[in-house]
Amino acid sequence: MKKMKNIFTLLLCLLSTLALAQKPKGDVLFKNGTVLTITNGELENTDVLIRDGKISKIGKDLRAPKGVEVVDISGKFLMPGIIDAHSHIAGSAINEGTSQVTSEVSMEDVVNPLDVQIYRALAGGVTSIHLMHGSANVIGGQNETMKLRYGTTNPDDLRFEGAPRTIKFALGENPTRGGRARGIQPQSRMGVENMIRSSFTQAVAYEKKWEAYNKDTNPRKVAPEYDLRMQTLVDIMNGDIIVHCHSYRADEIYMLMKVFSDFDIPTIVFQHANEAYKVAPELAAFGASASVFADWWAYKLEVYYSTAYNATILQENGVLTSINSDSGELIRHLFHEAAKTQKYGNLSNDAALAMITLNPAKQLGIADRVGSIEEGKDADIAVFDAHPLSIYAIPQMTYIDGVKYFDINNDKSDQRIFINPESSIDEVQLFEKMDYRHRCMEGTAQFFGANLFKHKH
Repeated sequence: MKKMKNIFTLLLCLLSTLALAQKPKGDVLFKNGTVLTITNGELENTDVLIRDGKISKIGKDLRAPKGVEVVDISGKFLMPGIIDAHSHIAGSAINEGTSQVTSEVSMEDVVNPLDVQIYRALAGGVTSIHLMHGSANVIGGQNETMKLRYGTTNPDDLRFEGAPRTIKFALGENPTRGGRARGIQPQSRMGVENMIRSSFTQAVAYEKKWEAYNKDTNPRKVAPEYDLRMQTLVDIMNGDIIVHCHSYRADEIYMLMKVFSDFDIPTIVFQHANEAYKVAPELAAFGASASVFADWWAYKLEVYYSTAYNATILQENGVLTSINSDSGELIRHLFHEAAKTQKYGNLSNDAALAMITLNPAKQLGIADRVGSIEEGKDADIAVFDAHPLSIYAIPQMTYIDGVKYFDINNDKSDQRIFINPESSIDEVQLFEKMDYRHRCMEGTAQFFGANLFKHKH
């Protein structure tokens, strides 16, 4: 009887785990909208049918299957959900600054699903983000690609299932300045290159030890000590992890491509890359891509030589390019940032919107699932009241896997604010007292102001 009870408990736990693992999927038919497919142009007066969280059909006069909700989007624009390739929202920690090489740590361990910035991003049409480690280290921690399924307390619910692993590297002032502040090496730009080369050289030696161990037929063989830091670097060299590197200057961008060539590392995504336009042909030849700002620069010396034409120059030279936010505020209007490529470079609608949809999806290795409106892809969708490249456009609804996570017509004000579980009643009373005092001061000022006015006249 006790054994049966244990089996029942085990099955119950297994079923509970499976239930938690199930992500909500939606069914909906969008009717009569202008569909911005990214890969197949703009389709006017077109319907999009979503079944079980996937785009099932795209066409005109589609009929809703029984039980499927119909959403009339006449006069509105439907586009793929926006993807931010460089974000730090929903992270309860960003930098592991104890060493210049921390490839063993991962952002997946510090995801905060309750961060209200997730909801604010949804309000800007964003459906996926690349939660990145900070840039305090030469070789930082591993990143996490997420879908913004707001409303859960389980961090795993935000995980983009099947997304390739990625990791953060950093060049320039961030790691060198941090090294000097913490008294660790390297503290110069040439030291950064040496740190990367020496780390990969150590990883090569580590891999050879394991290869020798696996080939050894001696039954009494002893395995080498496992090292997660080294194994992560081995995975990078084997092409199992995509490197996303914080970078600004052209000379350092070119340097890292040479290092990666020497270690046969197949690809890299340069983040920020303000001077990438100077080495655009070299980036294209290597197969590297860039995730850039639309027009941020001059906030420190190494980003002085920048241009708003950076994204367009890269695009025209065959470099896969995206535009990111790196900001909890800018993430809400990445569609405006994409529109700047039309002012600076005259990119087409599809090319401009690809900068915040399909291109970042390719850089993250998830383009087979998201980034365009195509049958079979995930129903991650944003609906706007005007063309999203218009300054007047306002996001109306945001769906992930066919489930609505934002609706401007059901936008409760208390969903927009941070909730601090550590706040106390005393603090609330203090704010009430301050507000009362402020109102008293206002009343006094109004009284004397009125009397002064009366006396003067």
